[in-house]
Amino acid sequence: MLPGTRPGDGDTRTFLGAIMRNPHQLGAIAPSSKAVARLATSVVPGTRGAVVVELGAGGGVISDAIRDRLPPDGRQLAIELNHDMVRHLRRSRPWLEVIAGDAGDLGRFLGRAGVTQVDAVVSSLPWTLFDERQQKRILDEVSAALALGGMFSTVTTLTAMPFRRFRLFRGLLESTFTTVGTMGPVWHNVPPALVFTASEGPPPAAGDGPGRR
Repeated sequence: MLPGTRPGDGDTRTFLGAIMRNPHQLGAIAPSSKAVARLATSVVPGTRGAVVVELGAGGGVISDAIRDRLPPDGRQLAIELNHDMVRHLRRSRPWLEVIAGDAGDLGRFLGRAGVTQVDAVVSSLPWTLFDERQQKRILDEVSAALALGGMFSTVTTLTAMPFRRFRLFRGLLESTFTTVGTMGPVWHNVPPALVFTASEGPPPAAGDGPGRR
């Protein structure tokens, strides 16, 4: 971990408090585990000057994992809608560029930040809380923001899979991107989780990362 990082400093307490105050903004019952965070951030490149955006940063567990993978000159931004989590992230992780707002406005936020394209987008958004229009809006924004060869990853729980909105999301993911893969499940997460990956390019070679759908 790089100097100045304080992993887990009040993350769970703040997260649970935010759920109690606004359960419709946070779709999880606990922060993502470190194992899920490592899996989701496997799409983060180690190239110089890489730019990575996180959607739905929550308590910051995935933010820390992104920072561990980024080179020193990389740039890391996080978009978070819940005001309690925004305050927590800004207080506990001053190195993170935190943007308070809706992931559906990704392109506008990046423009304000002087970013034209990003190398990776990592998400833990609660897709089953969004209707089809909201899902499509966010995925279109992600697709437009990714640079050539850029990767998108998103965490989803196994408990979400029976829901109709999960099936809608999976269909939109496959219609928006040319390559979709899955990693996991991570059984020790609460609840158990999968990570979906997506990109506009060809699938990686066998044994070289997430496979094609």
